[in-house]
Amino acid sequence: MIDPDLLGPLMFGAALLLIFIGYPVAFALGGTALAFAIIGINMELFDFVLLQALSQRIFGIMQNYTLLAVPFFILMGMILERTGLAEDLLKTMGIAFGRVRGGLGFSVVIVGTLLAAATGVVGATVVSMGLIALPVMLQANYSKPLATGVIAASGTLR
Repeated sequence: MIDPDLLGPLMFGAALLLIFIGYPVAFALGGTALAFAIIGINMELFDFVLLQALSQRIFGIMQNYTLLAVPFFILMGMILERTGLAEDLLKTMGIAFGRVRGGLGFSVVIVGTLLAAATGVVGATVVSMGLIALPVMLQANYSKPLATGVIAASGTLR
């Protein structure tokens, strides 16, 4: 029989293995959790009754209003990018920095910080800023790694 102290590291290794094989992350994590729950039930370390709360947890997560904001902020970023407002805003802020080297990068950090403070969700901020700022930064001859790094970093500031 398996030592109960090894179940945690084995579960972590199994999840990593499934992810590296190519399974989607959600299925790898969920499948690993259910498989090890069954192992725990068979080893009498885990009670089957606890699995009955699984559906309640899923519906509880779906009722989280913060997660509802994510698609709307992505939509806002797409609208700003398609109408050209974001491009005008970033170019104007880049000009406002004048002859400061990397002024457009500074303006992306400022806009990203403001958007992150308003959003509160890092993923939505980074996706929105990617839609808004990446084309402008690539037009200004920023390298792709630098542009994506500035955008990813600005989405986490709040």
